[in-house]
Amino acid sequence: MITFCIALVLLVLGYLIYGKLSERVFGADPKRETPAQYMADGVDYVPMKPWRIYLIQFLNIAGVGPICGAIMGAQFGSASFLWIVFGSIFAGAVHDYMAGMISLREKGCSLPEIHGNYLGNGVKQFMRGFMVLLMILVGVVFVNTPATLLNAHFTQNWNVYIWVVIILCYYLIATLLPIDKLIGRIYPVFGFLLLGMAVAIVVAFVVKQPAIPELWDGLENRHPDAAHNPIFPMMFISIACGAISGFHATQSPLMARCMTNEKQGRPIFYGAMITEGVVALIWAAAAAYFFGPNSPVDTTGKGGPAMVGVIADTWFTPVIAVITILGVISAAVTSGDTALRSARLIVADFMNYNQKPIKNRLIVAIPIFLVTAAILVYSLADAKGFDVIWRYFAWANQFLATFTLWAITVYLRRNKQGFWYLMTLLPALFMTMVTGCFLFVAEKEGLGSVLPRPVGYGIGAAITVLVLVIFLWKSKKAQNQESSPKAA
Repeated sequence: MITFCIALVLLVLGYLIYGKLSERVFGADPKRETPAQYMADGVDYVPMKPWRIYLIQFLNIAGVGPICGAIMGAQFGSASFLWIVFGSIFAGAVHDYMAGMISLREKGCSLPEIHGNYLGNGVKQFMRGFMVLLMILVGVVFVNTPATLLNAHFTQNWNVYIWVVIILCYYLIATLLPIDKLIGRIYPVFGFLLLGMAVAIVVAFVVKQPAIPELWDGLENRHPDAAHNPIFPMMFISIACGAISGFHATQSPLMARCMTNEKQGRPIFYGAMITEGVVALIWAAAAAYFFGPNSPVDTTGKGGPAMVGVIADTWFTPVIAVITILGVISAAVTSGDTALRSARLIVADFMNYNQKPIKNRLIVAIPIFLVTAAILVYSLADAKGFDVIWRYFAWANQFLATFTLWAITVYLRRNKQGFWYLMTLLPALFMTMVTGCFLFVAEKEGLGSVLPRPVGYGIGAAITVLVLVIFLWKSKKAQNQESSPKAA
């Protein structure tokens, strides 16, 4: 419990200190007019109260990532606590804040536009397609999980596809309606439910005093299949949304279009990520106990969604257990709808297609939902289908975060004097190594079954060095081009 308490304190201090530094480096200006003020359209550009925007952002980015991802990451042992804390403070929250603030400065533009502005048109075009696919995968994961949980716990005599249809219909409505009509009104309720769920687990910590692993017990890999799942990079892929997640930066422009003051950025973007880190830490600590030698139940072979039920049913009364499961379901639903909304906006931005008429929104949304439904059928029909979708979603998520960190680094290099771009350069290098190594070290998802592990790590390191060299070369070239007219 000592490690857990210290970790909580560090997350709070991270928001107060490093969050403030991030705000200062970016240069948030409270007097600057925002897109919600000069581009208000009553659909996506809608001024809202800061506390409401914060809760929506938190629910948008949370999903089941900081719950199921943290649970799966906890299998690796107490090293997961370090990644959640330091990943949230120095990578995830900075990533979310800078991406959101850049969007705020640039008319609430979608993430592919930010990539294009700072990494080139080719990257923008690639990222448009890649991100729409990722948003669809998010939609699939966040329909599958709540539908499965609802059917297993409340309607066991139903066919799971009934819940799939209900959730998809809600997603379509939420995707089409103005953001303040449905999302802006019901999300605060879901937000308090999700936070209440986390508080319930903390109360269980105090009452039951579980033997949560401490850092001084060792950082060795405790995964049940450790030989085939090394901590690096597998743990850093498993715990995505609880430390850093590319999906978050796709959601930030939605909220950037609703803010009325740049000073709102730190609590909304940086603060929401730290809050998610707290939720991930709580679930990781609980799961670490249940995966450990003192577990009161057998957890062999149980994944994230199953472990939610195990923890809730073991520690709580039936009523609180139901509320906990509903909290997880609401977390999934409130990320799935905004993911598909983001997909609509990305496609609309690419086509330069006005989204004020609802007919235009339907034209863009319907094909997206048809593809989502097709992948959903596969994920539910095959017993291993969801696992496949989740693994590729997790890697794609971190791959997107890596590209976004590089785009932010170029932005800081161009617009801020000194070496402040190191704030995102170092996380960008680390995540390049993580995503690169995963392709050549992971045995099921990558080439790890045919390549010796040292070779896989070597290729990942070579990719990272190559990307760094390209960044330094491009930066030097841009600097010379800026200075040459002055010299002339």
